[in-house]
Amino acid sequence: MKRTFDSMRYHNYRLFFGGQIVSQTGSWMQRIAMGWFVLQLTHSAFAVGIVAMASFLPFTLFGLFAGVITDRVDARKLVIGTQAAQAVGAAALAWIALGGFAQPWMIYVIGFGTGLVLVLDVPSRQQLTYRMVGREQLPNAIALNSSLFNASRIFGPSLAGVVYGFTGAGVCFLINAISYFAVLISLFLMRQREFFPIERFERPEILRGTREGMAYVLKDRRMLVLLSLTVVLSTFAFNFNVTLPVLAYETLKQPVWVYSLLSSVFGAGALVGALTAASLGRASTKVLLAGATLFTFAELLLAPVRTPWLAGVLLFVVGAGFTAWSANSNASIQLAAPDHLRGRIIGIYFYAFNGTASIAGFFVGWLCAHGGTELAFVVAGIVGLGATFVSATRLRGRTPVPRLRVPLRRAA
Repeated sequence: MKRTFDSMRYHNYRLFFGGQIVSQTGSWMQRIAMGWFVLQLTHSAFAVGIVAMASFLPFTLFGLFAGVITDRVDARKLVIGTQAAQAVGAAALAWIALGGFAQPWMIYVIGFGTGLVLVLDVPSRQQLTYRMVGREQLPNAIALNSSLFNASRIFGPSLAGVVYGFTGAGVCFLINAISYFAVLISLFLMRQREFFPIERFERPEILRGTREGMAYVLKDRRMLVLLSLTVVLSTFAFNFNVTLPVLAYETLKQPVWVYSLLSSVFGAGALVGALTAASLGRASTKVLLAGATLFTFAELLLAPVRTPWLAGVLLFVVGAGFTAWSANSNASIQLAAPDHLRGRIIGIYFYAFNGTASIAGFFVGWLCAHGGTELAFVVAGIVGLGATFVSATRLRGRTPVPRLRVPLRRAA
């Protein structure tokens, strides 16, 4: 237990963690409300896929360059800007929903704008995590971040189900807008002198810096295999922003509170997987591959399910496998990156994770519209298991990233 929460001994990380608990809970309320809101407006599974496509299209267009910008700009200042911009986007959603004049195209536009901000927010938060805890504790902090994200996935959807049921989507969006103040306050209260130092290097140009990051990845076989697996799983198997609302609304014929409960159960499983990864204190290839196998096989079993309780059990397993894979994959990639390329490598990793999500959202929405969630989960399970098997054969005999035990000095 002590090792599981090692990173919490750092003042700046404790502040960040506390602010994110509030903010991520609000963000999950918005995610749940948005999917259900679009279904109620359009009665179309395909429209939910369009929302996903609009939200992730910025990653497809610009995500490859985000890491270079992260390497050029102070991570804390960049996160302050991205968090404030997301608060504005949530307020805009609340305005159109509470005003009663929301149209699907408005939600698509706001989703695109929020996605544009997240292109910079995701790698900058990862870079800031490194500055807060240092290299030795980075795997633990990444797993704790995942734990926080998925604990919020338990409480956020539960609150969203209650709030949505009594007041509608607009209040959920408004709560999310207000929640960003918690993380902004935590960022302003950080002690910058306690940040861990990074190697000094020349600020890279956008195109040349991107090429340098890509060249490094292409020369590292292990990193290339992990990134390839990430692309496949995120494209075909991790589309729950589309499949879960359709599963509850059309396949199971259940009200919004069942949808929120299923999302919470997934989050509970993901929290278990993340805490398990945090307790390891290192990045493990075996756990990574076991998690990917569990994640995709449980999705395949989910395809024919027609009862909410069994769907919940399988979603718990899916969540546990997903975070066991993703936390170890993220930590492995970051630990293999040198200081002067870390922002770019993080950017490439999250481009692999989110870069195809716009196409995937459109594709999965189409699958759900033509074959229901049954077809979507079958495709996810078969493709995911195949990709995991191929990756396991290519990684066989290669050693995992070791846990570093050399103490690091803080920045003066």
